[in-house]
Amino acid sequence: MSALLSVDDLSVTFGHGADAVQAVRGIAFAVAEGESFGIVGESGSGKSTVLRAICGLAPVSGGRIALDGAAIPAPRRADFYRRVQMVFQDPYASLHPRHTIDRVLSEPLAIHGFGARGARVEAALEDVGLGHGFRFRYPHQLSGGQRQRVAIARALILEPKILLLDEPTSALDASIQAEVLNLLDRLRAERGLTYVLVSHDLAVVAHMCERLAVMQNGRVVEELTRDALRGHAAEQDYTRTLLRASEGFRKDGAT
Repeated sequence: MSALLSVDDLSVTFGHGADAVQAVRGIAFAVAEGESFGIVGESGSGKSTVLRAICGLAPVSGGRIALDGAAIPAPRRADFYRRVQMVFQDPYASLHPRHTIDRVLSEPLAIHGFGARGARVEAALEDVGLGHGFRFRYPHQLSGGQRQRVAIARALILEPKILLLDEPTSALDASIQAEVLNLLDRLRAERGLTYVLVSHDLAVVAHMCERLAVMQNGRVVEELTRDALRGHAAEQDYTRTLLRASEGFRKDGAT
């Protein structure tokens, strides 16, 4: 199966000269249409920077990013954002505090020339489990889970094919995380979406993704299938350490 999104020998460098920091070092992966692909690693491993590089929000210093085999130009063009959208980690920081939910959802439609904006806003809210009553509220009037649902609705309102999900549940209470993950699962099935999901939580990735890449110090150290992850069939010591840490955290949290 051909790749819908491919990343080849990607490097991201912040700063210049003696102050340069190479956050991502020559990573490569490919994601097929309809697939959910995970990227895991500890804080600072470079996993979120990969998503930002794909979106044009991080300085690419080497390599190639392609959609349907065609290299994505820099800066990104409007048609790119019709096909690829990102959901950020903190739903409060990613929503303008003085804009109503109606304005948050209407602005992308206006920028890209969509008609029937009111109906599209209403439909988007329904799709993420929020009704008409949320349309004219402000972000501070919503819970964390509701704000993330709005962020997902904003990402989907342009009808993209790919969602880049940067720790989409890590800022939420544990009781709400499962609801948002189930919502994302349903939307992917209904719309045939392709996901690239970044998370430090291996359980989230095992639930959401068929395959995953493990990152350490800006590099991909291992790729695994979901079955290999669940069967603890990791080859790298770093991946095994992540698995043990994840299990230990969950056992401690359950007591």
